[in-house]
Amino acid sequence: MGSISIMKKAVFLIVYPFLWLISKLLFPIFYLISDILFVIIYHLIGYRKKVVQENLLIAFPQKTEKERNKIEKAFYKHMCDMFLEMIKTLSISKKELKKRFVYKNIEALTELEKKSKGVIVMCGHYASYEWATAINFYKTNNKGYAIYKKVKNPYFDKLVKDIRANLGTTLISSKEVIPTMMRNIRAQQKSSYYMIADQSPKKGNQKHYINFLGKEVPAFVGSEAMAKRLGFAVLYLQVEKVKRGYYEASFVSLAENAENFADYKITDKFFSNLAQQIKRKPEYYLWTHKRFKHAKN
Repeated sequence: MGSISIMKKAVFLIVYPFLWLISKLLFPIFYLISDILFVIIYHLIGYRKKVVQENLLIAFPQKTEKERNKIEKAFYKHMCDMFLEMIKTLSISKKELKKRFVYKNIEALTELEKKSKGVIVMCGHYASYEWATAINFYKTNNKGYAIYKKVKNPYFDKLVKDIRANLGTTLISSKEVIPTMMRNIRAQQKSSYYMIADQSPKKGNQKHYINFLGKEVPAFVGSEAMAKRLGFAVLYLQVEKVKRGYYEASFVSLAENAENFADYKITDKFFSNLAQQIKRKPEYYLWTHKRFKHAKN
């Protein structure tokens, strides 16, 4: 175990300086690096190309091969941008981040602060979810939490947490979610919990199926279940890419009090909103995931 730990630390010490240097680049040079990365990832390596092509064929069978190829290339360019933007978070200023990731209707969150015990914000793998931390630079009484999957390398895991801490967001693992919510309710701390909600549930946890882009697939219902259990409000974070390096986000109400909704209704509304965005601009969805692997039809 000692040698493995040393190796993980060595990898971190080698990689971190490169990440930090990239994060300090001016944006024109920064996106030039992204263009170079696109050539490597798409043309030379072909990273998960087969998965992306299969997903696009399933989601858009009515489109021509030429149309799907155009979406495919645009997606890879966006993916490279998003990956580097995650690295940029290492050194980006609060002022710069707030300029590049704009919340258009912050009042949708602040109004719910007055009415609810807490808010769950359901997010999709669409546009940019990395820079949603800009929420902390708006005037709210809300403490933001992001639920994440731990990185196996503990040094990189700490780095991920430290980055979010610098921008005011606290990262918690899935095991910490309910205890954190309960603790905040007791302390009367108004909080919002950002959850990526469009991943496939693990085998054995497939309780509900939805029609997503023409396929019957199992839906992750954990966000809704937690909201119903605690009587939270639920919002959908609708993020749009305005242009390269600039995003606008809007809160869309899914439920003011989840307890008042029939089972899975909130989850259905979330996926309906997400699907509408994907159909409008499919290049901004994360197609490298096998979203249809457990489809019924």
